[in-house]
Amino acid sequence: MNLLRGLTVRYARSSAVSGLFRRRSLHTNVVETLRERNFIHSVTSDDIASRLQKPVAVYCGVDPTADSLHLGNMVALMGLLHFHLAGHQALPLVGNATGMIGDPSGRSSERVALGQSTLSKNVAGIEVQLERFFRRGTEYAARRIPSLDPESLKPVRILHNADWYQNMNILTFLGHIGRYVRVGAMVARDSVKSRLQSSQGISFTEFSYQLLQAYDFWYLYHHHGCRVQLGGSDQWGNITAGTDLIHRMPFSSTLDDTGVTSEDNDAVAAKAKGDEDGAFGITIPLLTTASGEKFGKSAGNAIWLDEKRTSAFDVYQFFVKTADADVERLLRMFTLLPLPRIEQVMLTHSETPEHFAAQKLLAAEVTELVHGLSGLQQALCATAVLFGDQLSPIQRFSAQDFADTFAHDQRMISIPAADIEGKSISDIAVLVGSCKSKAAAARLVSGGGLYWNNEPVMNKAWKPLAGTGDFIGQGTIGIVRTGKTNYRIIRLLNDL
Repeated sequence: MNLLRGLTVRYARSSAVSGLFRRRSLHTNVVETLRERNFIHSVTSDDIASRLQKPVAVYCGVDPTADSLHLGNMVALMGLLHFHLAGHQALPLVGNATGMIGDPSGRSSERVALGQSTLSKNVAGIEVQLERFFRRGTEYAARRIPSLDPESLKPVRILHNADWYQNMNILTFLGHIGRYVRVGAMVARDSVKSRLQSSQGISFTEFSYQLLQAYDFWYLYHHHGCRVQLGGSDQWGNITAGTDLIHRMPFSSTLDDTGVTSEDNDAVAAKAKGDEDGAFGITIPLLTTASGEKFGKSAGNAIWLDEKRTSAFDVYQFFVKTADADVERLLRMFTLLPLPRIEQVMLTHSETPEHFAAQKLLAAEVTELVHGLSGLQQALCATAVLFGDQLSPIQRFSAQDFADTFAHDQRMISIPAADIEGKSISDIAVLVGSCKSKAAAARLVSGGGLYWNNEPVMNKAWKPLAGTGDFIGQGTIGIVRTGKTNYRIIRLLNDL
């Protein structure tokens, strides 16, 4: 298997700072930050805050069960981003070994086994998204935290657990790792108990999953100085299996004992000596809908981080429709806005909820975080075109904004400027397919159902002039709408 080992992600410095945001000290203990933002469901020890006064390595794993991460994964990744921004070493782990097994946590049935080609494709997709998430997340943070120096942060390292399993056979695993794990504790974990009590039962394959995740934590503890594992609340059993293994199984520099291939085992062993109780776990509440339904691909309502599967516009629209009961919680978890700013917008929202100020802020922040400034611009442009009811919101967008936003949308039609010269709005509506005939266009005009740039057309014979204020986007974009949802975006091409 061709694996990407220890991919290093570096970031460019951003000097853009908004006056809306207050300074935030990066020296504040990150655990307290997570508590304030409702990230913490459980911790394995209350000592964790005091133990994180100095930088440590923190990991969060994701199995490649699909070729894209989704919003459910992003909750834990936001927690890891907070650690990264506070100066800790972030270790996102791609489970290309554990992905072959399947985690039973939170599932009522066994996962379908992935083929090698599917697994490789999924791993490649997730690697790209992890790199992009932390790069864009750091850029997003730099625009909001004036004191943040991205160059001073530890580079994010994307790891793969197949790296330490691929040279280990089953006898080594059972003989030298399995002996330190008690079956009684494995059976007692909720993810196993619930399956044992179901009609589906649980296979030995899935039963052993917690052992693999436990060894992941053990390996990262001894070879990357990892002291904290982050995961969803359904990962509690797997995380505590890891802290227990770290306490029980001694470190050895012998390959046959652990499958370890580190070149500096002695140095790592010396570093870990006397710090055997220094492994901690943090679980984060699972993301659910207002009705309590879990988000994710298995629930059928996934919002994917891959823009090819969920566009920036769709991300924006998803969050702008957030229920009032959820919006403050999501502002705390999915943005880096200071808490006073969130309290301010919630007060504004309570006074005029019909303006959806909190939802619009949430949608803009998350879209920028996930898709960058260009993605946010495209989402706002599409929203103004498809949901605007007056000219002013769409005037501020450039021709390039429209071109980027609707680049792969069949509703954008490129037409030589000469083809519409001297034509009436009725002629243009027929030309671009908004109406079947001039008579149909005339009926729409008389009934107030034909719009140009989101304003009703009052005269069927009116002739919009290219290169004037009749067209937006530097005089090259015209939007024809019939009814509420039938759009055509006309892009004028200059004659050569």
